[in-house]
Parts: sequence; C-alpha cells; structure tokens
Amino acid sequence: MLRFDHKGVEIAYMDEGEGEPILLIHGFGSNHDVNWVGTGWVDLLTKQGRRVIALDNRGHGQSSKLYDPAGYHPAVMAGDAVALLDHLRIGSAVVMGYSMGARITAFMALEHPQRVDAVILGGLGVRLVHGDALPPTIGPAMEAPTLHDVADPIGRMFRAFADKSGADRRALAACIRGSRVQLNRAEVGRILQPALIAVGTRDPIAGSARELADMMPNASVLDIPNRDHNPAVGDKVYKQGVLAFLVEQGL
Repeated sequence: MLRFDHKGVEIAYMDEGEGEPILLIHGFGSNHDVNWVGTGWVDLLTKQGRRVIALDNRGHGQSSKLYDPAGYHPAVMAGDAVALLDHLRIGSAVVMGYSMGARITAFMALEHPQRVDAVILGGLGVRLVHGDALPPTIGPAMEAPTLHDVADPIGRMFRAFADKSGADRRALAACIRGSRVQLNRAEVGRILQPALIAVGTRDPIAGSARELADMMPNASVLDIPNRDHNPAVGDKVYKQGVLAFLVEQGL
C-alpha cells in the first residue's frame, strides 16, 4: 500500500495499471481490497487498459482512524479523494463508488465537477436524496459488547463483517454517524457528468435507481438482477454494464 498525508490524515491507496484513470471509492465498513481487489474489479479494469486508483477511506483499512463524526462528512471524504488525485497529479478521472462510496462520489461530482469525468454510483439509488440507506442502528451495533447483543439484522450484518475483518469499530461508529448526509433534489440535478446508477434488484438498502436517475440530467440505470446489496458489488452484469457505459461515453 502507498500512503499520503491529507491535512494530518494518512490515506492509504493503491495505484495500478496504465491508461485513462478511474478512481474507486469503497463502501462503509469495507476497504479497497475487499470492495475492489477481491471482487475482481482491479484486475478487470487494468486488463482493459486503465489506470486504477483505489483508496481506503478514512476510518477504514490502513488509513487513519478518527473518532469524531464530523470528520466523516461525505464532503470531507470527497476532499480526501480530490487530494489523492492532486497527489498523483491527475487532473480528472472517472469515479466509481459503492454504497457510502457512491455517496462520496456524488459529493465529489457536485463540489469538484472539474475533477470528475463521469460518475458510477453502485449500491445507492434514491436514498442519496431521501430515506435512510444505512440505518442508525449500525452505530450502536458497532459499540455493542458482542455480536450476540445486536438484534437489528442490518446492524448485525455490518457488525459481523467488522468483527471478521478486524476493523476499528469505534471509528466505524463515528463514520456511520457522520456520513449519513443527503443531497437534495436540486443538488442532484446539478450533477451534470454522465452517470450510471447500478443497483441490485433485491437491494433493500439503496432505494430506487430509476427515481434517482430521473432527478439527474445525464443519468442511466443498470439493474443488477437478483442481487442483494453486498453480493451485487462483484456481479458480472455490473462489471459488463460499467465497461459498456465507459465505451458509450468515449471514456
């Protein structure tokens, strides 16, 4: 892993391949390796002749752990991603995020539009705008004494994953409390880049991809058949749909 410092926060990242850059931003409780390497994305994209950059979000993986929820606002984490592009002297890139990473990607596209050539939002639909994508029960689930003390099924799923991966659960509790920030309809309407919204048809977390796409001026939808939230990440339909989108956009 490579590292750089952004305003006192150490961000770990990988940078592989050559060609047009694509930046990958993982979801809550995950890391670049689980979300993008283990699912075959990095191998696929590098073989397609792309330069693949993927970071561990603050509070995750090998990046710095913070315990103040304010440090995890999506705009702050989008700032980490922009700083990484600066560090690598990359002017702009396609940006793909999954779940929380898709939220960060949307903030990045809105607040730093010149740095984002296109956006791919995986695992996040209309709950970018209204309703809870990840429920507030996840914070207490991370702080519970044991997994057996967690009754909420989604909280239990994320707690089990955190236990398995050895994540810093205190940092994740702060992250979930600080990152659950929505954009409004008008803000989403100002995301002008070509956008692909990819959601599993059995995903109970993301909300409708079509409803979100209808709020955006240049968005299309990719349904990932018969996939729940987490299994959709590595699905072949998702991968082939992203490759087709990039070709269609000339990127």
